[in-house]
This record gives sequence, C-alpha cells and structure tokens, in this order.
Amino acid sequence: MANVKVTLIKSPIGAIPKQKAVLAALGLKKIHQTKVFADNDALQGQLALVAHLVKVEKEG
Repeated sequence: MANVKVTLIKSPIGAIPKQKAVLAALGLKKIHQTKVFADNDALQGQLALVAHLVKVEKEG
C-alpha cells in the first residue's frame, strides 16, 4: 500500500472547529510539521476537509 506524506503549511487559526479536530487527529500541531500515513479512503476524506491547510505528497 502506498504512503502519503502530509505537511501542515498554513495555520489553523480561524479555521472551523471541525477542521481543527481533523488536524489534531492527524497529529499536526505546528507549521511545517510532517507525518507519514498509509493511504486509505478514511485519510482521503480527512485530507479533503483540510486541503487548503496541508500539502500532500505521494511516497513510494
């Protein structure tokens, strides 16, 4: 299964609470913080909600 590298590029200040909750669930707290996740449908749904705040790169 492919991996996805997600980097927080914009501040969640001013974002709606649901978007802040998604970022907290992903473990992204600081700008330029990067996490690697296994690519699946649940993750794609989360990333769709915060697409304007993160940068997504495919790995592998």
